[in-house]
Amino acid sequence: MAAEARPIAGRVVAITGGARGIGRATARALAARGARVAIGDLDADLAAETAAQLGGGAIATHLDVTDRSSFEAFIDEAERELGPIDVLVNNAGIMPVGPFLEERDDTAIRQMDINIHGVIYGMKIALPGMVERGRGHIVNLASIAGKGGFPGVATYCATKHAVVGLTEAVRAELDETPIEFSIVMPSFVNTELISGAETPRGVHVAEPEEVAAEIVDALERPRVDVFVPKAVGRINKAMTMLPRSAREAVGRALKADRVLVNVDWNRRRAYEERVAGEEVAAEKAKR
Repeated sequence: MAAEARPIAGRVVAITGGARGIGRATARALAARGARVAIGDLDADLAAETAAQLGGGAIATHLDVTDRSSFEAFIDEAERELGPIDVLVNNAGIMPVGPFLEERDDTAIRQMDINIHGVIYGMKIALPGMVERGRGHIVNLASIAGKGGFPGVATYCATKHAVVGLTEAVRAELDETPIEFSIVMPSFVNTELISGAETPRGVHVAEPEEVAAEIVDALERPRVDVFVPKAVGRINKAMTMLPRSAREAVGRALKADRVLVNVDWNRRRAYEERVAGEEVAAEKAKR
């Protein structure tokens, strides 16, 4: 018998990177179920616009997840306006694309700071209060890239492997507490992150709303591993049972080894400029 769904209504949820994409869709889905939502994003104006559209008392603040004091201010504001944090969704992340040997050091550092240190800061700030209150749920956005390696996004893969391992380890440390953890591992999602990329053969490109729906479900019926679409989890499990040569052959057949190598820079340039700066994107576009 399926477990009874835990109500979302009334829960206070803080979402990083909540002004766009998966973060925005998640905020909308949770607010529709009566959650009290706080959105943090570098783009404070867009975050405020999103919060206004959500209604239900949703709030928005500027948030730089690479700055611990900024993250603390975001959580403090959320708790002052909405109440103690019940759920933290660490969603903020970036995915610059390019050959590893041509990657600028500052590009790698920025990915590490946002994709890993942002998650570390969020958990270190939110978890003490959750442990003290005896309730709470951490949702960390990883990726199927956290279960494998994909050419063209080596450092991104490293950061998502780190998110998976980090969440597993902290969950084990807090095993005797009521705190719950979910690791969200989407495949291709129709957001700016995959702009200009090829689509792997036979792979369903999910919409942000599909990821949001799985996050909502994981909060209602807690589970650790959240693959989107669910079939990706089954495929991942099957792949781990194959020898390396077979896994790599399947990857080549699906073009998984090329999707983030042969990108259309005309379509991708706007995203790269936003997350990495115009100079970096211009250099990549010349290659």
